[in-house]
Formats: sequence, C-alpha cells, structure tokens
Amino acid sequence: MSDTRIVAIANQKGGVGKTTTAINLGAAIAEAGHKVAIVDLDPQGNASTGLGIPPELRKLTAYDLLSGEYDLTEALQETPVKNLSIVPSTPDLASADLELSSRANRTQLLRKKLHSKPDLDFILIDCPPALGLLTLNAMVAANSILVPLQAEFYALEGLSQLLMTVREVRQAANPDLRIEGVLLTMSDSRNNLSQQVEADARNTLAGLVYRTVIPRNVRLSEAPSHAMPVLQYDPHSKGSAAYRELAQEFLARQLATA
Repeated sequence: MSDTRIVAIANQKGGVGKTTTAINLGAAIAEAGHKVAIVDLDPQGNASTGLGIPPELRKLTAYDLLSGEYDLTEALQETPVKNLSIVPSTPDLASADLELSSRANRTQLLRKKLHSKPDLDFILIDCPPALGLLTLNAMVAANSILVPLQAEFYALEGLSQLLMTVREVRQAANPDLRIEGVLLTMSDSRNNLSQQVEADARNTLAGLVYRTVIPRNVRLSEAPSHAMPVLQYDPHSKGSAAYRELAQEFLARQLATA
C-alpha cells in the first residue's frame, strides 16, 4: 500500500479491549510483513508496558509528540516484535487535555505529526477511555476508527455516544473519517448474553461488525504481565488465532477501500 493508513482504536468505555487489540492486532499485522507503529495515547501506558518498554526507557513519549518539540520518527521506539514500533506513553500525558487546551488548532496536533509520511504501512492509535482532547486528536488524525465492543449488556448503548462524536468530527475537522469496524471482544460462546449481544450488534450494525470475534482466553489475559503480545507469549493459543484471523480480515478491508 502506498499510503500509511492511520486507525484509531477507540471506545469511551474502559476495559473493553482497546489496548489488547492495539498490541495484538499490531503484532499480527507486523507478522504478516507490514510495518506497523502504535501510538500509545493512553496516560496509563499499558500498550507501552505490554510491548516490553519499561518506564525508564521511554525517553520520548506521546506527550513530547503532541507538545510540538519532536516529530514521529524521533519519538518511535523499536519493540521486541519485528516490524512493530511504538510511541510510548507515561502518566505525564494525563495533563495534556489541560495544557494543550489553549493551543491553536488543538485538535490538529497529532494529525500534523502523523501525516509526515513515515515509512510505515499502518499506524494504530491506542486511545484513552474518554472522549476528551486526546481521543479527538486521534479521530482528527485517523483515516478510520476501530471500535472494540465488549459482549455485555450495555455495550450497544455506550456505542451511540461514540458514533455521535464521530459525526461531529466529520462535520468539523475530518470529513473522510469512517468506521473501520466494530470488534466484539471478551466473548464467551457458552454464555447466552454474549450470543445475544453479538446477534444484536450484527442486526444493528450489519457489515460494520467483524466476522472475527475475540474470545475470553486465559493466555490473552496473561500475556501483558509478560510484556509481550499473545502471539509471542503463546502463538498457538485461541487468543493468538483470533487476532491473526482479525488481521487477515482487517487487511482485506484495507485492500477493498484502497
């Protein structure tokens, strides 16, 4: 692909699998031979930790990128995963909403840095669990949004607020922004509620919902504590198989919209 595709992984609800998806989808796309970068835009820095970048080695961060002092190439760090790099995050990023709110074009800061055409096929942005200035920067910078949706009772209700924000961003700053897809996560096929949420999501959102469903998987939950994607921690687990399947579906959609 000739252009870098920028995908924001967003949902204002926490605990739905945003970081897990950023790490493991990124690793699966990299495994398929594409050059991928993750921008850790969550002050918790879980994507950075999950890819083996301890706090003391995060010399330049997403905060430095947004503040205007450094460009993307300078802020990127290699990870132990071949073809996968990251702009790490630290708790300093939590102050960005307040510190950057007075800046001119404050929702365009990340866009300017990510559209410098680096030698990358994909940039995945791991957004924080809020629809604040950081997530708005991600939406303005992105070509599309991937929405992890946990298979739980209130999942679809929470999605409506996100979709409303997407419409507002389209009208105000990024008319080409689209929904990349909705990914059902933490699904238990033995659970009637998971099955019902999946059925409701597919009936409501139709083709936006990925065929791939990410299951609840012990190895997927354990991998972050070992600072590696599940594809490295246990390549043969159900979690690894699911994210490889998602990567193939994701790449097929990218080719279809190229």
